Amino acid sequence: MLALVREVVIIFAAVLLYFAVRGLVDARVVDAYSNARSVIRFEQWLGIFHEPAMQRLVVSHDALIAAANWVYIWGHWPVIGLTLVWLHARHHDVYSRFRNAILISGAIGLIIFVTFPMAPPRFMTDFGFWDSVTARSNSYRVLQPPSLVNKYAAMPSLHFGWNLLMGIAWASYATTRAGRVFGWLMPIAMLLAIVVTANHYFLDGVAGGALALVGLATAGVVTARSRADVARPPLTVTARPVQQA
Repeated sequence: MLALVREVVIIFAAVLLYFAVRGLVDARVVDAYSNARSVIRFEQWLGIFHEPAMQRLVVSHDALIAAANWVYIWGHWPVIGLTLVWLHARHHDVYSRFRNAILISGAIGLIIFVTFPMAPPRFMTDFGFWDSVTARSNSYRVLQPPSLVNKYAAMPSLHFGWNLLMGIAWASYATTRAGRVFGWLMPIAMLLAIVVTANHYFLDGVAGGALALVGLATAGVVTARSRADVARPPLTVTARPVQQA
């Protein structure tokens, strides 16, 4: 029980730091909008700027936009929390790797948020975007309090990246078909949700997913080295008798 409490404290402290540091860039509004337009122009150059069309298609169907809002709100922190508890209880040997992957990717993400603030699509109304989450539900106020959330931290999307990590955990270690299917489908649903709710651009999701995988790979190396150090037998020194001349 003490170990579980310690883990909860570590995760909670990391989440508070994550939100607190994100709030440091609120004053860089001009940079945030300029960076957003740069990303939009780059997506247009690549021919992948289809977010407005996708949102218009989904918004025209109440059931679809309601589902997207639900996935965006309830498919993030609740899923992350439940998955970490499940890993800690059932697959403790891999729990630390996924926890560390979140911490590592989150730390790198904070650096990017501070150095490259970016306005999310929902603020770029001149491109036809609409904030469906805040317009249709107040649940986000509980899970992501506006006073703690930095509005200009669209790049990278750890909303998707961390859910990708949880999806990998379920797909890799779930013992039931339903659990494995959940692991495959959840990240796909979240990627679509962050786009059609106008919270992230495609490239935000790509960057968030890549960062999460870097965190997972790095955490794997750290975990392997830690276990190797524990398994290595202690160095013993044998005393030799002093020979008399």
